[in-house]
Amino acid sequence: MPDVTWTIKGREFIHCNCDYGCPCQFNARPSHGHCHAVAGIEIAEGYHGNTKLDGLKVACVLAWPGAIHEGRGHATPIVDGRATPEQREALLRIMSGEDTEPGATFFQVFASTYEKVNDPIFARIDLEIDVDGRTARLRVPGVIDARGEPILNPVTGQPHQARINLPNGFEYTVAEIGRGWGTATGAIELNLEDSHAHFAHLHMTGSGVVRPTP
Repeated sequence: MPDVTWTIKGREFIHCNCDYGCPCQFNARPSHGHCHAVAGIEIAEGYHGNTKLDGLKVACVLAWPGAIHEGRGHATPIVDGRATPEQREALLRIMSGEDTEPGATFFQVFASTYEKVNDPIFARIDLEIDVDGRTARLRVPGVIDARGEPILNPVTGQPHQARINLPNGFEYTVAEIGRGWGTATGAIELNLEDSHAHFAHLHMTGSGVVRPTP
C-alpha cells in the first residue's frame, strides 16, 4: 500500500492526435504512430494525506515518439497557480505516480514511460468540462489552448454519441467520446486538429480507480 493515502474526484478532458476513439484505448498502436496530447483535470473533492485539494485544477502536455508503452515520453506538468506550497507538492506527487501502487492509475503508468519531465508550471488554468455534453475548454496562458466538441454525424449534422467502457481501466470506467482542436507552446509544441477527445468523471486513489456502484 502507498505510504500516503490520497483520492481525487472530478472531471477530465483529454485531447490527443489519434483518430476519433483513439486505438490506444484498445491496446492498439496510435493512429499516426506517435502520441501527442493535452489534458486537464478539475478536482471537485480530493486530498493527499492531510492536504485538501478541493477545487484545484491540473493540466499537462505530453508527447511520445511511438506508442506510450514504448517509453521515451516527454511531459510538462501544470499545477493550479492558486495552490499552496503543500497543495503543489501533493498534486505533483499524484501526477508523478508517487504514493500510488504500480499500474493502479494512469498517472503512475504514464510517469513510468517518461524520459524527460520539464519543470512544473504554476499558472492559471481555465478549464470548463461538460462530460454529458461532450464539450470542454482548456486554457493555460502561453502554454495550452484547446477545446473539445461532440462528433457530428456527416449526413445529418447532429451530435453523435459514443462511449468507451473500460471496466478494468486505470483512468476511468466510462468516457464520452468527442473531438478536439488544440495547440501547445513552450518546451513541447503541439498542433492537434479535429482529432480524438474524451470527457470523463474521475474517482481514483493510490490503489486505483473507484468504480461506480451498479
